[in-house]
Amino acid sequence: MRPFTVHRGRVAPLDRVNVDTDQIIPKQFLKRIEKAGFGQFLFYDWRFGADGKKSGDFVLHEPRYEGATVLVAGKNFGCGSSREHAVWALADFGFRAVISSSFADIFANNSTKNGFLAVRLTEDEVATVMKRAQDIDNYEVTIDLEKCEVRDDRGLLAKFPIDEFVRHCLLNGLDDIGLTLQHEAEIAEYENHHPAPAPLRV
Repeated sequence: MRPFTVHRGRVAPLDRVNVDTDQIIPKQFLKRIEKAGFGQFLFYDWRFGADGKKSGDFVLHEPRYEGATVLVAGKNFGCGSSREHAVWALADFGFRAVISSSFADIFANNSTKNGFLAVRLTEDEVATVMKRAQDIDNYEVTIDLEKCEVRDDRGLLAKFPIDEFVRHCLLNGLDDIGLTLQHEAEIAEYENHHPAPAPLRV
């Protein structure tokens, strides 16, 4: 898993609350098990019309947000079903983090396991980032997981809470498999001293 330490990137504003996982990645695209290839379907029903053509009024179509790697959104982001594909789609599109005042627990947990950062700020701080992303061309923030803070070049300095174990895993790029492999030597020693049982006789 790719570690997350310090990231600076352009911010795209999604000024909507209760963005659920079916809006992030609609169910009809959940047809593969690999993590790649979902970015093209991110926010599909908002980005495209029924005819498959781009919907001109969606924020991610605006040229000034092209290449954005940080998404800022309204409260309760990632609610709805527990599909991990929502995080895969955001990451495959190019986002490294999403800023909101609250997240659905399962979405936040899925983010952790994929090296994607869900940054929880206060509603006032989110509103500040949102407005600056809307009003200022090429607006960027730095998300510093080492210091647990979000900052910009205009005086913003916002601390965010995060579980220390989650922070450790993200900083070191450790998913569940990576955590297990940290004990590879002990696992090998155990297996060497505990041979596999003989097959059952029928």
